[in-house]
Amino acid sequence: MVKTPLISVISQEEKEKNRGSVEFQVFSFTTKIQRISSHLKFHRKDYLSQRGLRRLLVKRERLLSYLSKKNAERYETLIDRLGIQKSETREI
Repeated sequence: MVKTPLISVISQEEKEKNRGSVEFQVFSFTTKIQRISSHLKFHRKDYLSQRGLRRLLVKRERLLSYLSKKNAERYETLIDRLGIQKSETREI
């Protein structure tokens, strides 16, 4: 597996200050999702990683759904900064 450094969208000060914020958690999940996705390109039959990826996707979707209901402006900004597609909001 080739490790590629991911460019941080959130600055270091924001990371130190807001580790528990929804935005930081979504950013963290997105980074993990990208890392696991690149791993699965080389190891297609790694079913445990596939399961972990699905779990992370669901967690991120729940957080994004929560953020879209609480503060639509922050949701839109986060989606744009991370380059994530908008998902259809559904009741979770």
